[in-house]
Amino acid sequence: MSLRNTGRLSRREMLKALSLCAAGSATLGPLLTGCRDALNTPEALERFGGVRRARLDGKPRFLIVVGATGGASIVDSLLAVRASESGANASKLNTFPDEQVQGVDGSPFRAVKVSNQLMGNIPQLVNTDQLPFVRKHKDSMLVATTVGTSVNHAIAQKRSITGNAAWNGRTLQECVALQYGAGFPIPNVNMGMGGYSERGTDGSLPSYCYGEVVSNASFWPLGLDGSKGIKDAPPRDVVEMARRARNTLDSQSVFGRTFEDAAALQRWNEQRIEGQPALEAKDLINRLNVLPNQPPKMPLTEYGLSSSPDGDRLRTLFPDYLTDPVQGQAALAFLLLKYRVSVTVTIGPSFNVAVRNNEEEFIANPPLAFDFSHTDHRAGQAFMWSRVMGVVDKLIDLLKAEPFDEATGESMWDRTLIYVATEFGRTRSRPNDAIAFSSGHDLNNGFLMLSPMLKGNTVLGGIDPLTALTYGFDPRTGAPQPGKMTTNEPDIFSGVLTALGVDTSGSGLPDASAFVRT
Repeated sequence: MSLRNTGRLSRREMLKALSLCAAGSATLGPLLTGCRDALNTPEALERFGGVRRARLDGKPRFLIVVGATGGASIVDSLLAVRASESGANASKLNTFPDEQVQGVDGSPFRAVKVSNQLMGNIPQLVNTDQLPFVRKHKDSMLVATTVGTSVNHAIAQKRSITGNAAWNGRTLQECVALQYGAGFPIPNVNMGMGGYSERGTDGSLPSYCYGEVVSNASFWPLGLDGSKGIKDAPPRDVVEMARRARNTLDSQSVFGRTFEDAAALQRWNEQRIEGQPALEAKDLINRLNVLPNQPPKMPLTEYGLSSSPDGDRLRTLFPDYLTDPVQGQAALAFLLLKYRVSVTVTIGPSFNVAVRNNEEEFIANPPLAFDFSHTDHRAGQAFMWSRVMGVVDKLIDLLKAEPFDEATGESMWDRTLIYVATEFGRTRSRPNDAIAFSSGHDLNNGFLMLSPMLKGNTVLGGIDPLTALTYGFDPRTGAPQPGKMTTNEPDIFSGVLTALGVDTSGSGLPDASAFVRT
């Protein structure tokens, strides 16, 4: 395997190394020694666009982005305001009766409890309690207050993952894929919607950094093999013979000769000729498949397929994985990280209605997700926060139970950060003492992050109870700055990358040391 005159390994050469290793690999953990050493040369690890590629030494870090679609209000969860704290303003602000805002011992966080409240015209009662989640995870939780720059859904979604183009327009996911993903089959898998699913605007990145968009998490793994799953398909050696003939004919065709130097065609050939066999050798069609073998309805074995070894456990944790997209996404996200397929995954609810297999609680996702607040703010926010916290809680439990490095005792969770990327906040006003009311979009809000790598049990910034508006902080020291209301999207962006150990030298990003556990 050669190094070109740039000193870098090309994507084609990396995929060749992966395909050579894959045949003898029993797991999707660190690459076998020979391939790892070949990719671990000083030349291959040179700087690319200001970021040093992480050595393929089995020490990646992982990012899960949860898109809080529609505008998750931080004052309806971890920074809720009690009516007694707002004085005469309480009845006209989005404050809660004191008994509904629960404190957490030794923590700056709060937890909201909502009981027996209808969600607009949906005939389903909302009963949520955030306290168990906050108590369980407070030591790995950080809330950073923010003022955004857009209340347009798609624009705000994208800015929440680019820091408003803070680093040449790269997304957080692309930065993590560049730092840690060079040796992973599909480093960046994106199951989000709208702006969350868009790639950044830095065209200089290697193509593997950009997100692989997945529209249906439960069925997507079935497309990771070109012949498995086809009944009575020819043997693999016959399929490979046909592929070789196809590749030869394509390269000798008028089209192939005319456009052989075109970047798009070269990328297509790399993916088809080297990338596809490498994926197939890893048996991802089965390892990532949550679907059960259920003849005659779903006879996997009849088609030469099987369910993932983790299938039973994931179907128990996420029983509505087929009807609730977020549950299906969470199950696939765990498998992608566990089997070292990806270093970053993006999940989150859409604006579409989703249902449960439960007669009493039949709605899993209301219309417009968090933006149902236009119809019924308080119940909609409570329901959606419970939805986000529920899936995050299950993912954390799964990652805690999954070994990362048995020699050091690290779990997958020890090296993972979850970023709940809201679009914007909600307006703070309400009619006098109203329990059911509507809200609009507001730039003022805060972001929730969870990771053992973060400075846990921490609120960066604060909230003024007389206005229910958050204020800023110094990203380097963490010192609160009451009255600071200027946008700080680059600070949030830098904080996530700093906690994940991404090399941001040369990026111009602000020092975000306040986010990191010391």
